[in-house]
Amino acid sequence: MRTGYRRRRAPGDVPVGRSMTDTSARAIGLSAGKWDAAKLAVVAAGGFAVVVLFQLALALGAPLGAAAWGGEHYGQLPSNLRVASAFSATFWSLAALTVLARGRIALSPIPFSVSRWGTWALVGVLTVGTIANLASSSSWERFGWAPLVLALAVICFKLARTHWATRDETARGFDAQSRQRSGGR
Repeated sequence: MRTGYRRRRAPGDVPVGRSMTDTSARAIGLSAGKWDAAKLAVVAAGGFAVVVLFQLALALGAPLGAAAWGGEHYGQLPSNLRVASAFSATFWSLAALTVLARGRIALSPIPFSVSRWGTWALVGVLTVGTIANLASSSSWERFGWAPLVLALAVICFKLARTHWATRDETARGFDAQSRQRSGGR
């Protein structure tokens, strides 16, 4: 072996000097890839929580109308848009629970099979939302909400692509690392 040669780590390899978080993740049955998925899920749920709090504030009458629904209403939103904000807060709460379920966070009551498709649906909704926010006449939406929604779309995309071994695959000793080494077959 050459002096100074270091083998490149493959995705999923654990570094020699494991940190406490790696050890903790293994103690609760999470491999490195699954630990990353759990982190992504928590970050996405936090982003959705920001959206939920904003929509609840609008529904309760906060004077933030210029930052939502196209920015056409300064001050409080009219009652029909306040009702829409309440429904929007409910939708984004379900989105947060969906990504938590996809990250295998036990806190979420959403079944994993629903979260699998729901996360892909969120990628689509968030992508359309990014385009709508960028096309808005409101600078709040263009420069505030568009980057947040784009970041959430990217996080959800990465989370949706996460492979979780099924029970049958786990029983056969199959894991994500061997799947990558076999070329995804």
